[in-house]
Amino acid sequence: MTTEMENVQMETSLIDHIHEGLTEKKTSLEQWRETTTEQQKETCLCSEDEAILKEHLHVIDKSLQKVEAGVLGVCEVCHGRVDDELLMMDYTATVCLGHYTDTELRQLESELELSQVIQRAILPQRIPSIAGFDIAAFSRPAQIVSGDYFDFLQFKDGNHGLVVADVSGHGVSASMLVTSLQMAFHTLTSESASPTAVLERINHIYIHNINFSTFVTVFFASLDPMAKKLSYANAGHNPPYIHRRSTGEDLWLKPTGAAIGLMEYFNVKPAEAQLMPGDILVIYTDGVTEAINPQADDLFGYDRLAEVVRNNEHQSSEAIAGKIRQALNDFTQGALLADDVTLVVCKVN
Repeated sequence: MTTEMENVQMETSLIDHIHEGLTEKKTSLEQWRETTTEQQKETCLCSEDEAILKEHLHVIDKSLQKVEAGVLGVCEVCHGRVDDELLMMDYTATVCLGHYTDTELRQLESELELSQVIQRAILPQRIPSIAGFDIAAFSRPAQIVSGDYFDFLQFKDGNHGLVVADVSGHGVSASMLVTSLQMAFHTLTSESASPTAVLERINHIYIHNINFSTFVTVFFASLDPMAKKLSYANAGHNPPYIHRRSTGEDLWLKPTGAAIGLMEYFNVKPAEAQLMPGDILVIYTDGVTEAINPQADDLFGYDRLAEVVRNNEHQSSEAIAGKIRQALNDFTQGALLADDVTLVVCKVN
């Protein structure tokens, strides 16, 4: 039987964990705000005012103040303890389960179940065979483990899901979040009909979860192979590139919303791109465009990426991915990567 002293120790341990997580998240976001370029901010925030980030930081500060005052996790109705599992999922929770309605409890149980599911082991990645499309993928971490994530999923209407995500930061903590993200995408996509619905749900799950101490940029698309239509949402991610071989036109799929984990009120808009025979779609992480030439102190950039694709437009997706990798290696003069690199190349036959 758990003693009163043990209960107090468990509560103290949880509050300490929450305090540590909030402090880490605040530091991570403030460092990003101070050190990132204006172009990167514009991409991640989807041209939204920086006030949306300040609003999220304000919520974190209020929670830290509650920790320091000893009132975080205290029910506003009965002044008892808010349930630990609930507090871990949402550190802003102010009411214990005894005061929830039946409807609220059912909704919360669903959220708690999903929160537990997404902590399980990572699923294997595989490249699907899609009639009329030639697909290749490549991912290489800057460290032993990666903060990049790519995957191929299926929506409930049968359309194919293509996702590329980049967790801010590197190493083990970013990799652990990738594991969680993959489970979330697999769990939610199979029961959803659109990328926006999945991203909104994921942001809702993570925004106040104490184990989520950073933010994630995501490009998520639903591919209808019959109509050759790409329905997508871009949450603060680098714009995927489409080279239209039939006309020589270049298209960039710009962000339609801010990155996951930056906004209290997440709003990512849907968008569409009609694909044509011969089109080449390249989805990538910023490790590609921000690769550095050590001699010239120059970035690989968007123009070089587009040039490699255009110069190899008659090649297979696998060959194009290889050419991009070779161009990156030549540009960086074989130096160690400063960031994870991920590519998904999709060519319309």
